[in-house]
Amino acid sequence: MRIGIVIPHIFMHRDILPQVIFSPAALALQLADGLQALGANVTLFTPGPVDTKAHNITADLTYFEQELAGRGDTYTDLLKKHPFTFITLARQVQAELIANAYDMANANELDIVHMYTNEEEIALPFAKLCTKPVVFTHHDPFNFLVKYKNNFPKYTDLPWISLSYAQRSGMPTKTNWVGNIYHGLPEHELEPVATPTNSYIAYLGRIIEPKGVHLAISAVKSYNQVHPTEPLTLKIAGKHYAGSGKDAYWEERIKPHFGKYIIDAGFVPARKRQEFLGNAQALVVPSTFDEPFGMVVIEALASGTPVIGLDSGAIPELITSDGIGCVVQKQILGTGQLDEAATSDRLSQALTKLNTFNRSACRAMFEARFTAERMCKEHLAIYQQLKQ
Repeated sequence: MRIGIVIPHIFMHRDILPQVIFSPAALALQLADGLQALGANVTLFTPGPVDTKAHNITADLTYFEQELAGRGDTYTDLLKKHPFTFITLARQVQAELIANAYDMANANELDIVHMYTNEEEIALPFAKLCTKPVVFTHHDPFNFLVKYKNNFPKYTDLPWISLSYAQRSGMPTKTNWVGNIYHGLPEHELEPVATPTNSYIAYLGRIIEPKGVHLAISAVKSYNQVHPTEPLTLKIAGKHYAGSGKDAYWEERIKPHFGKYIIDAGFVPARKRQEFLGNAQALVVPSTFDEPFGMVVIEALASGTPVIGLDSGAIPELITSDGIGCVVQKQILGTGQLDEAATSDRLSQALTKLNTFNRSACRAMFEARFTAERMCKEHLAIYQQLKQ
């Protein structure tokens, strides 16, 4: 089967990926390589070259790079300084890739086209011009941005794959769902640490308000006030955005709390993620917005680390057993807003359950539900169904 996977996001370039947090990139590469291993013939469409076993078709970045050279900027420099200019140039590249994929399908060089990242709205109106099936995956909540929520409902008849059943809530009930496929990781990419220190609670991800890092800080501080003889340490790892301008959230709600028990662990690259997660007593996922999936959850489970998460979006679909962690219900005010104090208190109470979790059960859950091999097989089954 000849499969075209289109990842038009400009970050899909080996010169950019090491500098950014972009989990769909790793997922797309795992999907392409995994499908190849299953015997499929995969063409991966990306703005720049990437490391893959699949055939890699890239866009013409000549003029984009000339613009960068004239300004003396890198891709990420331009994104920080002039985001509108960056987005304009990026969307020109994205349109070229999408047109190329549809053209190859119409020339009978592909059996199916999979639009795999958040720029797929460019591809929606032109999918009717493609003579082969086109299927769509989206990596944010469907109603997260205006450009998505006002456009996607026009194309509910096209085939859609959800990342979780919770993610579907942002789309109309008549949407043509052809499958729900949870993300996966290569089985041995992350593994449990032989003798974990269990010496801290971990947070890993972007340090922005919707991720609720401040709630984790408050919860640990409250726990330590009640249990002064056995205090917990919270290590916060991830990227913040103070380097590209004023980041009030980081400067005012996170940074002032660093000290003996609240530690800034900085950005943890992929090669050190197993050590960071595997030595944690638990991972806390205090997201307050509707997570469409939650990659860090399955990274923790693969590392044998329990997860304590708020009931946001897909998190309850991933933490389905008391042995691997617990789901904490958010407290919502009558106005519909989050009661941060009460929610933080509930997180603090959940920290008292740390000794009831089972690290072996965490790894077993990962192997049963969240491997890349399972993810690839489920995609291939959907492609074959659509091709018939």
